[in-house]
Amino acid sequence: MSRFSWARWPRRRLLQALSASAAGGALAATSQSAAAKDASDLPPPKRALTGRDAAGKSVFKSFDVTPKVVEIDSNPGLTFYELYISEGVPQLTGLEPDPMLQGTKAFPGPGGTMFRLISYPPRRPEGYKPPPGVTFESGLQELSDKIPRMGDNFDRSAPGMHTTDTVDYCVVVRGEMTLELDDGQKVHLRQGDCVVQNGTRHRWRNPLPEPCLRAFISVGGKRT
Repeated sequence: MSRFSWARWPRRRLLQALSASAAGGALAATSQSAAAKDASDLPPPKRALTGRDAAGKSVFKSFDVTPKVVEIDSNPGLTFYELYISEGVPQLTGLEPDPMLQGTKAFPGPGGTMFRLISYPPRRPEGYKPPPGVTFESGLQELSDKIPRMGDNFDRSAPGMHTTDTVDYCVVVRGEMTLELDDGQKVHLRQGDCVVQNGTRHRWRNPLPEPCLRAFISVGGKRT
């Protein structure tokens, strides 16, 4: 079979083919953008939880989605996967029950830890309106109802800005995110990028028309 060559095509047919290809690509991109969803199509992440059996040998206590998944209805697509929380110095007996079976909280106290994944919805399109009846205050109230006192950390005068008494280790697992601080400076984070948040006032924004998944480990501190 002879090798295909664009050079053998008449100029008019070549331009028609290239135009059709470009139009098809643009149409596909438009369709993908229009089909963008609030939440990721990927399955929820699983959590492997280890411990010890009666003989002291290490065992898997579970390998499944965490029992505490929190979806925020006032901000469709915002989902918290609450993975583990500890307070004080862990005793490491391996016999502790899964703390997430007892519920969750916004952040741990001094010396405590919180491990969670957060899935953020895509950038909202121009003219987006929240679900009927949702206000800024009602959205914060839902946060506090589902993750006790979470909404208390947010600044009413600057939507999205919040401060916590923790050191937060953050990793972008999927997607991209923008971090903004008090001075207006921003850092654009891509998959694999990390942040160490030292109890400072900040705001997160998803710049892409697709969800972003990030992992957080928060260590409770004491503000001085």
